[in-house]
Formats: sequence, structure tokens, C-alpha cells
Amino acid sequence: MDTRIKIIDVTGPVREPHEQVFSYDYSIQRASWATAQAVRVKVSIPDELDVLRGKIFGAVAGTPGQQLIISKCLSRHIADEKIRIAEADSMLSERRDTVVAPYTGPLVHLFPRLNTWATEQREALRAEIKTLVGL
Repeated sequence: MDTRIKIIDVTGPVREPHEQVFSYDYSIQRASWATAQAVRVKVSIPDELDVLRGKIFGAVAGTPGQQLIISKCLSRHIADEKIRIAEADSMLSERRDTVVAPYTGPLVHLFPRLNTWATEQREALRAEIKTLVGL
């Protein structure tokens, strides 16, 4: 039986009111599950988004609107990768609603995998952002 997850829908980003994070809500499905399950992925603005943005782009200039588009696009890519990492780490194996927290504190051991992904995808992300924003 096929046990891979299938992403049905994604909504976000939503700025959490009491945390410095952007949240994305994923609806995931496995062939063995009767219904889809919810997964909330939180991307920490200072600890993940800003760190990886600096690693990928360095110091980025641009208008506030361009900065907003860059943050939205990059945070979505980060959230997508965090779903892949969570799946590989068996965090999504049970049929229940799940939160994938920022990779700080107890999940800090997962950040190097996210960092490696950013290094590998650097040129592709730069090209996508350049096309999208015009920087």
C-alpha cells in the first residue's frame, strides 16, 4: 500500500499574534486514511526566515512591497521543506492533527537539514525571487 503523504491544500501565511512566526496550514492525506489531516507548519521569522534569507540573498534591498513578496515566497518554500523533513522524521506517521514547530529549542537538531536544503536550492530560489520581484 502507498504510504506517502499527498498534500491536498495549503493556506497561509498567517502571522501568529503571540509568536514571531508565519503559519501555513496543510491538509495531508495518505491512501490508508479515511480523511485528510491538518498540519500547521510554523516558520520562525527571526530564527529561520531571516537566517535563511541572509544565507540565500545576503543583504537585500528593495521596496517594502518587494520585501513582503520575498518573505512570503521564501517562507512558503521553507514550510514546504519542513513538511518533507517532518515526513522523513516520521513526525506525520500518525493520523492526527499536528504542529511542526520552529526548528528552535527541542527541534533545533532539524535546522541543519533545513540549512543544507537552503544551500542546495540557493540559485533556484534566487532565480525564482528575481523573476517574481524583479530584484
